[in-house]
Amino acid sequence: MNNVTLSKPQGDLAGNSKVTGVGAKPVAPFAGADPKASPPFTLPDFNELQARITASTPADVERALQRSRRSSADLAALLSPAAEPRLAELAATAGRITRQRFGRVIQLYAPLYLSSYCANRCLYCGFSVDNQIPRRVLDLAEAEKEALILAERGFSHILLVTGEAPSRLGVDYLAELAGRLRHSFASISIEVQPLAMADYARLFAAGITGVAVYQETYDRQTYTRVHVAGLKADYDRRLEIPARVAMAGMREVGLGALLGLADWRTEGLALGLHLAYLRKLAWRTAVTVSFPRLRPATGSFAPLVPVNEKNLSQLLFALRLFDEDVGLVLSTREEARFRDGMIGLAPTRYSAGSCTVPGGYGDTGATGEQFSIGDQRSIEEVAAAIRAKGFDPVRKDWDPVFQETDNRATAG
Repeated sequence: MNNVTLSKPQGDLAGNSKVTGVGAKPVAPFAGADPKASPPFTLPDFNELQARITASTPADVERALQRSRRSSADLAALLSPAAEPRLAELAATAGRITRQRFGRVIQLYAPLYLSSYCANRCLYCGFSVDNQIPRRVLDLAEAEKEALILAERGFSHILLVTGEAPSRLGVDYLAELAGRLRHSFASISIEVQPLAMADYARLFAAGITGVAVYQETYDRQTYTRVHVAGLKADYDRRLEIPARVAMAGMREVGLGALLGLADWRTEGLALGLHLAYLRKLAWRTAVTVSFPRLRPATGSFAPLVPVNEKNLSQLLFALRLFDEDVGLVLSTREEARFRDGMIGLAPTRYSAGSCTVPGGYGDTGATGEQFSIGDQRSIEEVAAAIRAKGFDPVRKDWDPVFQETDNRATAG
């Protein structure tokens, strides 16, 4: 179901052995990846994947639960309706695996929105180019000020987020900002427009260690329906970006599907296949999976399919059983009650104290959010909830000095 072969990369996946720019050091291409590389990631038809899930039986679920190593067929079974009566067992197994692999810790991070400009027309997004909202790009001084507010609140991990408008905010800006912030944070990740592999390598040298790039939906028909215009309308272009990120040498790549666009079970199976592909392609690159559910946003887009908390729970548990080492992210899109209930079961990373408006940490009256937040609690309140469950809210588990050491090693 998930056969992956390796061959020579094409086009800008080939990369160069050096990068230049703000704070750049030479970075070896294909860091953490097989230099023979692979053909682009492809999926069976979405309806075919859905049929495989639907065909799963209670016996298939039982076999999946009993196995110590699980295949994509097992993942299909764990995501199926036949697994719903076993949800408590899935939860218990997921919790045991998570504690074995990650201990009793949950990493905390905050998103930092830099720009609300976007050149794409995506029906579900508050930043969609047609929406009439206040637009803003933070200048470097403003962005640095927002970041330092987060540092003062206790955050050591931040995610820099922009709309996809490279003419408004590009690689030079991100490299300069990373250079200013790298010594104030344990890790800096980005969620921006897709970039060339050389640009990712340059940003890694500047101090950025992770990239989140969500397919939004793996259903090609739905993808075309909701991505009306702009570069993001190209399904296949979007699909190959995570491999590009890994092959550029980034320490981490984040996958995700926006739940509410297409069948959640099938999205989960597609995520698992994409995850397995990246494991084979770039075994040294860490992978995370996020599970954002649609939230109210400008444009009043309504979910195309329902996804309730029980569904999301099954999805989280199934992915944990399928890949015991993957980082699972549960953001402030979800309500506090649900996030508290998931502590210790499957997620390993929580956002906290989030704001989706550029400049919103320093100016609480700023408007033009990408979407509304579900869990409004501060980092201290989220940390207290985690400790109340007997877990440790980790704010720093990586030091940028290790990245500098790696850069010196590759330069030599």
